[in-house]
Amino acid sequence: MIVDLLKDLIFNVPDLTILEFYILCLSSFLTSTITASFGLGGGSLLILIMASIMNPLAIIPIHAIIQMSSNSTRAILLRENVNLTYMLPFVLGSLVGVSIAAIIIIDLSKHLIQSFIGIFILYSLYFPKAQNIKISNMKIGILGLISSFLTMFVGGTGPLIAPFVRSFENDRKTTVGTQAAFMTFQHGIKIITFLFLGFSFLNYLSLIIAMIIFGIIGTWVGKKILVSMPEKLFGNVFNLILTILAVRLLFEGLKQFI
Repeated sequence: MIVDLLKDLIFNVPDLTILEFYILCLSSFLTSTITASFGLGGGSLLILIMASIMNPLAIIPIHAIIQMSSNSTRAILLRENVNLTYMLPFVLGSLVGVSIAAIIIIDLSKHLIQSFIGIFILYSLYFPKAQNIKISNMKIGILGLISSFLTMFVGGTGPLIAPFVRSFENDRKTTVGTQAAFMTFQHGIKIITFLFLGFSFLNYLSLIIAMIIFGIIGTWVGKKILVSMPEKLFGNVFNLILTILAVRLLFEGLKQFI
């Protein structure tokens, strides 16, 4: 009786089987490990897995809260390496971007957005002039606005932000820590916005708690990998992951028009 009651309490998540519950928890661990090791990749992979399992209306809100936990844990573990120079303009831009998205609530083409993000990432990686992005408070503020607006529709825009962070930070730990701090604030703003829009996180509370716990463990494991990794290897893998994500985004966007 007690065991059955606990099962109902823990696994009573809308439209999810127990197996799917376990898959999402394991995915949270693995994707957090990837992101803590290389700075990105895990969030995009997680939302892909969630999209194949969960109710479409719940994907982006739940993804936001899991990612805020994962990113904040990573930022705390790497707190001595976080560069806060451009944090204020990024946060202010994010507030504006999310607010506009919440007010307008337009039916943007998700696939078109994915294509544009994919093209931008490839351009920033492989065109010489784009690799030396000149950073300013204004540019980071605009980045916060655009990325936060888009993230309300596609979930994860970490790959869009990553080239800018990498352009003013060459150290691997500072790159990962600063990216994590940026994304923590952006996902936090999204969560507050979804609450105002009426999304009920309580219906998914057991899943959220479980995925957060697995994500924290994965982040701790990933940080160990990051610290022991050579700088050159990090740079190569970082660019490889960005390229793979960009090509996938481009493919997902363009296949709707083929």
